[in-house]
Amino acid sequence: MTQYEKFPDTLNKLEDGEIDLGELLVALWSGKWLIIAVTLLFAVGGVTYALSQPNIYQSSVLMAPVNEDSGMGGISGQLGGLVSLAGISLGGGASNQTVIAKEVLRSRSFLIDFIRRHNLAAPLVAVEGWRSNSGEWQYDRDIYNPETGQWLQNEEGKSLKPTEWDLVKVFKNNHINISENQESGLVTLSVKSLSPEFAKQWAEWLVQDINEHMRRDDVASAEARIAYLEDQLNETNIAGMQQVFYQLIESETRTVMLANAQREYVFKTIDPAVVPQEPSEPKRALIAVLAMLLGGMIGVFIVLVRGFFKNHSEPMQET
Repeated sequence: MTQYEKFPDTLNKLEDGEIDLGELLVALWSGKWLIIAVTLLFAVGGVTYALSQPNIYQSSVLMAPVNEDSGMGGISGQLGGLVSLAGISLGGGASNQTVIAKEVLRSRSFLIDFIRRHNLAAPLVAVEGWRSNSGEWQYDRDIYNPETGQWLQNEEGKSLKPTEWDLVKVFKNNHINISENQESGLVTLSVKSLSPEFAKQWAEWLVQDINEHMRRDDVASAEARIAYLEDQLNETNIAGMQQVFYQLIESETRTVMLANAQREYVFKTIDPAVVPQEPSEPKRALIAVLAMLLGGMIGVFIVLVRGFFKNHSEPMQET
């Protein structure tokens, strides 16, 4: 009995729940050329796909929290003893600036302002690659005209300019990642881009902008509280309350002065971003190996299925 004649018997045993490993290997060996052909086909396809994908570079910044207390810390500390006597609670403590800053980094409003401020709409959604020789973006001219700075229209006459929703979605999903080491509290901000130079630049801009954003908000809040305290000071003639207001105004004024004097307000850079020399994606070797494994499994499946149908068609032909 030949190897091909044994194959139907092997499948019959497989249907009955009984299978001999040696017979199965013999059956697969009979279809080895088909398995090899499908595996090679998928391997070539995987390599072709991997090589066709553009390089993606990642630059990271390691940061340490600078200020754990929000701008309310000064006034809360001064009023804590007074309000506790009256049975009033100011909350569970000062807000964690690191947590707030990380959420602001992910927020739609901050990212939209960031994209607009640095004119990143076209580099985010209208580029096909990066020309390392000339240091210029390679734009998709069916979407965007870099010479005029205009977005083109589709066949229906609708502008291809991305919406704010589109820009934020692309930036959050494809370009930015924020992680925190729970033990040390250090925060890592990673940015991906087709350009190694811009990966570094965007990471630096994000750190600068989030520090400035948080500093500006805290200064504005402190100045608003100073204005309110001054109004209350002018309305009271009680010497004891005037002294309290003076202390609160002094505390908030100190908050404003320290904030304006501190460039790295929320995050202090421990390890700055650098221009990456090697791409982080795509994992071409991994793609090729996975494609080859997938091709091998599909090849084995085809051999087994073909033998199964061949086994069931022969009795029908005899009858």
